[in-house]
Amino acid sequence: MTATAARYLYVTRHGQASEDETRLTEAGRRQAILLGERLRGAPITAIHHGPLARAEQTAQLVGEQLPGVPLLRSEPAGDYIPYLPSREELPADSADRTLARLAEFPAAERELGPGLAEEALARFTGTVEGDEPRHELLVTHNFLVGWLVRDVLDAPKWRWLGLNHANAGLTVIRYAPGRPPALLLYNDTGHLPAELRWTGFPPELHI
Repeated sequence: MTATAARYLYVTRHGQASEDETRLTEAGRRQAILLGERLRGAPITAIHHGPLARAEQTAQLVGEQLPGVPLLRSEPAGDYIPYLPSREELPADSADRTLARLAEFPAAERELGPGLAEEALARFTGTVEGDEPRHELLVTHNFLVGWLVRDVLDAPKWRWLGLNHANAGLTVIRYAPGRPPALLLYNDTGHLPAELRWTGFPPELHI
């Protein structure tokens, strides 16, 4: 029988992006560097990142703080709609608004997203073969963070909606043999100064 060991998946949303989303802002660069500094003590062996510039640049800046850790580009780590709910799945009082909002996203994100989301679960979650735990960082986008957290909690598939993640916040998930997945940390921004903690959120949600 092949031995299995725990996987520790560190998940972050990219740093703050410019208005056209082609690069990180100066604040976004600072966020990424500070996240990298926080992770120096973790035994991370790989940094997976989505293909878009804001995720790739974040991964590069984090990687500069973690010498020798490879950067691995991954399509399933990209930005897309992970699951399109039916009206019947959603709370009645918010279904129309939710479906109208999802319809505004590009067709490719809606049509290709569910398949990529399932691929992300297959690639980044679950235990690993061997005797040694594996620690990996995933630099991705808000929607995929919500999808992964929803999966850990075994929540309904539509419930990725409403799970918001700060730029360069840190979530840690443990997949251990013989145990249910554990959400060890969610959206932690302790490594960021106050002025960098709530980018990506509307002002009324700043705490």
